[in-house]
Amino acid sequence: MWQRLSLYDLRVIGHYLGVLILFTTIGLAVPLLTSIIFGEWQATERYFLTIGIFLIAGSALRFLRIQPGRLSRQQAFAITGLSWLVLAFFAALPLYWSGHYASYLDSLFEAVSGLTTTGASVVQDLDHLSYSDNMWRFMMHLMGGLGLVVVGLSFGLFGKGGGASLFTSEGRSEHVVPNVVQTTQFIGRICITFIAISTISVGCISMTIGIEPARAFLQSFWVSISAFMTAGFVPMSQNIMYYHSISIEFILVIVMLLGSINFTLHAEVIRGRVKAVFEDTEVRYLIAWIVLIVIVLAASLSGSRLFSNLPNIERRGLFMVFAALTTTGFQNVTTSQLAAGGFSSGAFLVLAILMAMGASSGSTAGGIKINRIAILSKSIVATLKETLAPDTARIVTSYNHIGRRPVTPDIVREATTVLILYGVTYVIGALAGIASGFEASQAIFESVAMASNGGITSGIVAPGMAWPLELFYLFEMWAGRLEFVTLLALLIQIVTSVMPSDLVGTMHARNEERKRRS
Repeated sequence: MWQRLSLYDLRVIGHYLGVLILFTTIGLAVPLLTSIIFGEWQATERYFLTIGIFLIAGSALRFLRIQPGRLSRQQAFAITGLSWLVLAFFAALPLYWSGHYASYLDSLFEAVSGLTTTGASVVQDLDHLSYSDNMWRFMMHLMGGLGLVVVGLSFGLFGKGGGASLFTSEGRSEHVVPNVVQTTQFIGRICITFIAISTISVGCISMTIGIEPARAFLQSFWVSISAFMTAGFVPMSQNIMYYHSISIEFILVIVMLLGSINFTLHAEVIRGRVKAVFEDTEVRYLIAWIVLIVIVLAASLSGSRLFSNLPNIERRGLFMVFAALTTTGFQNVTTSQLAAGGFSSGAFLVLAILMAMGASSGSTAGGIKINRIAILSKSIVATLKETLAPDTARIVTSYNHIGRRPVTPDIVREATTVLILYGVTYVIGALAGIASGFEASQAIFESVAMASNGGITSGIVAPGMAWPLELFYLFEMWAGRLEFVTLLALLIQIVTSVMPSDLVGTMHARNEERKRRS
């Protein structure tokens, strides 16, 4: 249990982190090309310099040559957990040099928010940010939404030995097809298809409302990435309100929902098994959850001056419901309206609950996930049945996901563990916000938004915010994206590796003795 990281482990981890850093230069080539096309020559210099730094750092780590072989679970956890932070440290550089961030910490916060698809932003003067810098922000969403390791697997960066363990370590629980590489490639094709369709649709509408063609399709591409990756960055400071278009809002809601559905269900639809979607336990719980929340939110908003009539409730209220449910983070109300009376306290709490719960597992959405709630509710019902049933009765509980599956103790334990870890993180983040001088409701909302990668902000996240709170929110985004298990495994490995050998041996012996006695 208390296994230390050996020198060989560190070489393997460093080697593959170097591979990922080198691979990320492909993503950096997109904003570089954008800067050249639009004549943003200062940005061109910055991205050339950034690519050079990536190449040097990646090549240096790549020289930690290793013998090809199967990655251990321990190595996979370390590579996955560290990749999000290491790449964020480098990805923050061109943003910091743009002059639109108060400090390097702010640009690092932006990079982590982009890669984890949280979407909370601390950029200054967003409306005048260059096309190339905006492109980099959304490329981070694209790479992070797909999963840094998943993207690497789809291109075969990790060879033949590390696929399964790396795929699992990034929070992916099932394969769309038996082969890991084919699964990651399928996920990529699905994302590209929906983003392309959304870009064309939103772009055409944007031109009809007076936006020039090049800008219309660039912004459409960016918000389409944000929508399907359930991310949250936007190209304009007014968020989705900038477009004043119910048609664009409707399209984005559809794309957000598509991004928040398990990728295995997308595969079932492509195979012509549409019935499997509506038989899925998680989808049924999700539909019931949406209906319940819409009723509660409508009742809560009916007395608000901002939502004094049904059309306002339907447009603004429903859009915010789906933005929070899918943990996308889009807003069609201002932050002041959200946190300072436009929304009732009840509606404000509803949005926080929606972000905390999230949508489907195996999707781009964050949060606890409806599937875990469904499993826990079925486990509770089974426990009650066992209590009331005769001693000779045998209670079997199952759920439906591409066929009937039993609710086993292992599944229930995993769901319970993740639920508790999310809950504890939400509470600690809220206490950190309160300690920083913010109101309790606002602090709770912001903590949930960060740990669930929801991104809707009540105003606490802002340029130049207090650095201790900013660092904790950064940690919450990282932990939430990894769904805690990978993160905890990484932290245990680090702590164990720096502890004295005799202390590790003593703890291991005690653990073995405890197992023997039990």
